[in-house]
Amino acid sequence: MSATVPDSPIIHFLPYQKAWIADQSRFKIGMFTRRGGKTFGSCGEIVDDCIKAEIDRRKVRWTILSRSEGTAKEALEDALKPMTRAYYAVVSGLARQGQPRFVEDEFHVPAHAKEMRQGGQTFLVDVPEARYRTQEVHFPGGSRVVALSASPDAARGFGGNLLLDEFAFHADSRRIWGSAYPVAARGGHRIRVISTPNGKGNKFYELMTAEKEGRIWSRHHIDIYEAVRQGLDVNVDELRAGMADQDAWAQEFELAWLDEASSWLDYDLISACESNSAGIPEHYMGGLCFVGVDIAARNDLFVIWVLELVGEVLVTREIIARKRINFAEQDRLLDEVMKRYRVVRCRMDQTGMGEKPVEDAKRRHGEDRVEGVLFTPAAKLDMATTLKESMQDRKTRIPAGDPVLRADLHSVKSQVGLTGIRRLVADRDSDGHADRFWAGALAVSAADLGPENFGYQGVPGTRSRWAAPDRDEDDETATSERWGGGAW
Repeated sequence: MSATVPDSPIIHFLPYQKAWIADQSRFKIGMFTRRGGKTFGSCGEIVDDCIKAEIDRRKVRWTILSRSEGTAKEALEDALKPMTRAYYAVVSGLARQGQPRFVEDEFHVPAHAKEMRQGGQTFLVDVPEARYRTQEVHFPGGSRVVALSASPDAARGFGGNLLLDEFAFHADSRRIWGSAYPVAARGGHRIRVISTPNGKGNKFYELMTAEKEGRIWSRHHIDIYEAVRQGLDVNVDELRAGMADQDAWAQEFELAWLDEASSWLDYDLISACESNSAGIPEHYMGGLCFVGVDIAARNDLFVIWVLELVGEVLVTREIIARKRINFAEQDRLLDEVMKRYRVVRCRMDQTGMGEKPVEDAKRRHGEDRVEGVLFTPAAKLDMATTLKESMQDRKTRIPAGDPVLRADLHSVKSQVGLTGIRRLVADRDSDGHADRFWAGALAVSAADLGPENFGYQGVPGTRSRWAAPDRDEDDETATSERWGGGAW
């Protein structure tokens, strides 16, 4: 979009942005580099479509779903509203100067503009401006654009055409897609999906790579090098040096799918450790157990993870996750776990508000069994490494078929900062902010330390009360008390 009226805003699109705007496929998806102007180009298409509707005396509606309220506002304030104002500034300037109608590239004159004909030329004399609200733009002819923070409810209730902005970073991306697609399909509306990659555990990855759905999608792929070749004014070397993280650079600018590199536990590893018999308390065999407890803070989850040692394998027996419960209820849940299982070591998050729960648990269950852990970067990396190595050795079993648990375990990312020190961070896409991950890491690290000697000794030849009816091994054999070095 460009114009030559004096003192008017001029908007230029790069070739790949023009190609996106010109592509009128009903279902369109684009994976663009950071800093490449993907939202800007997409808003250009929306403005263009609304202007064409004005010319044809039609009404169109667009809904923009962004990953947060802030990014939705940014799309409106930094892209859509300036483009709309630039268009009306040009048209109004023409009207004031009494110049003939001017149309260039994607610029059009709306039907509601009053015209005056003289000497074979057409002059614009009155062009009503669009109206702007916090989350909406209303065009004079009735077309409307709304920008919202993404959620399944917002996706279910949208009207007209849809733009999913930075879709790979939407929380609940699969639920949002499940809500949005049927609405668009029934109404014959258009869907646009744009994003940079964010690993493989989201709907954007599936839509961008699936072969079956590929025939209905028009796909665009512009990495940083192609964007610069087509005129994007950035310094690639400066950008790469500023990132100081090769994994992040590869994903954000080279558009690599970096599940293996950025996620501490990739989905293949998680799947390999899943077991249909894990996570069922009734399958407890009476063996030695290790517990990890992640203390709740405000809206985060309180999580207890129980592992039983069976042979050389740690099998998940129970995962308790509760949100917004008081400390008394947290204490009660832990007390019940300590009664139900033969817990020989329990590790608890002692950071911040965890000081008192740890102190109370030690008093109730013994300092020889309960240990508090301060979540320093070094301690977190050590626990996460122990968990990962245990899973890589296939010595930890987790419940199968739980998408929430899988997403939580997958949500912890590995980053290397400017100082070269690796740290672990958790995104907010998962339910619980990786609280299940850290409870599991605490439990596995408890097993790695082994049990404290607190006076228990199995009696050979005595049948375990937890043993199956057809098993007659003694208690020592059933509990598989073989430690060697660490947990195995």
